[in-house]
Amino acid sequence: MIPQQVIAAKRDGGKLAPGEFALFLTGYLKGQVADEQMAAFLMAVQFNGLSARELDVLVKVMLHSGRVIEPGDDWPGPRVDKHSTGGVGDKVSLVVAPLAAEMGMVVPMMSGRGLGHTGGTLDKLESIPGFETRISLERFDRVLREVGCAMIGQTDEIAPLDRRLYALRDVTATVPSIPLITASIMSKKLAEGLDGLVLDVKVGRGAFMKDIDEARALARAMTRVGAARGMAVSAVLTAMDQPLGRAIGNALEVREAVACLEGGGPRRFRALCVELAAEMALAGGLASSLDEGRSRAEGALGGGGGMERFERLVAVQGGKLDPARSALGLPVAPLRKTVSADREGWVSRIDPLALGYGLIALGGGRKRQDDRVDPRVGFVMEVEVGTRVTPGDPIGVVHAGSVDGLATGVRALAEAVAIGNEENTAPLPGVLERIRSPGATTPGRGFPPA
Repeated sequence: MIPQQVIAAKRDGGKLAPGEFALFLTGYLKGQVADEQMAAFLMAVQFNGLSARELDVLVKVMLHSGRVIEPGDDWPGPRVDKHSTGGVGDKVSLVVAPLAAEMGMVVPMMSGRGLGHTGGTLDKLESIPGFETRISLERFDRVLREVGCAMIGQTDEIAPLDRRLYALRDVTATVPSIPLITASIMSKKLAEGLDGLVLDVKVGRGAFMKDIDEARALARAMTRVGAARGMAVSAVLTAMDQPLGRAIGNALEVREAVACLEGGGPRRFRALCVELAAEMALAGGLASSLDEGRSRAEGALGGGGGMERFERLVAVQGGKLDPARSALGLPVAPLRKTVSADREGWVSRIDPLALGYGLIALGGGRKRQDDRVDPRVGFVMEVEVGTRVTPGDPIGVVHAGSVDGLATGVRALAEAVAIGNEENTAPLPGVLERIRSPGATTPGRGFPPA
């Protein structure tokens, strides 16, 4: 296998022989293919895609580059996970994992860091002082049995090839590729030994999938991969035409997730958490309909059990949240500035892409693989699409670590919010579509008959 030949073949739109492609991928893990060569290959895939056969090879090599969990039958409930394709202000996992556990599921959640302009669950969790996301699979298993959910990052034990490619895609503008996203997500989820999986496929300007046709294609690719391996997979296409919730930034989003678990939080954010938890119950065979799943999710959220599980999860994984302290003891930015409306009208747009890149400019995301993330910085929106404002009304607050950062954040927030004269401006509905695989599953689990 000569790396240059593989790169050139894909660059020119050719199809790779399975054996040759597998050697190229394993060669990257062994140091026989350099980072710059893999970066060139990823860009070729970005432009020319992968065939179904090539995608199958990529998933298999990623999956078997590390350990594949065989969970056994001694779990108290179905093993069900949820994964988002990435959005701005998306802290849903922090709520849904303990909520689903409270509903009777076991949630072995392996998450990622920020990609491009989107935030990452691991970066949010690591804004909690002491929280450990890099733990062994043996400890992961113990946390699952004790709490019912666990939230960790990839280690060398699980899909190490994906872990390396994930970081490289982040800094080479090769994130929004359907086959690369499909292989990345599904290799990790197949390694978890799941009974069911719910995919939150974001659609809109703040997502990697900008239009619904792209999102459908990604959802169908992932549900096909899951179905071929006997897993019940549901893809929920959700709107990312504005940030999800009010908070954008790691520690700020943890605080908003806690508010939701305590019974508050922004209405649209809370509603989406309920929808995804209901879909998980359906995939895991714990509900016979979405209505039943919603009822169970709302009951668990209102009863306080989800918050108790989240507190236990944080404690067991080494973190410290202190409800008695301001901001729960989470890191707080030293500088804040409120940005106000400069005209009367209705908020017609809140650009999530501008705010996502604004967070990176503040230091809350990465420009390079080795960048440190400042967990304190970000934005808290005071309006949503359709809100009526008058001059001087607050539209958002910038949280910054420096005077220069504060000025940068103010510009980003002001540019992200547009105010128009039309009263009937309304955001997209939270859930746009659902796509489910037939997925052969273990008896008593998975989707009910049509």
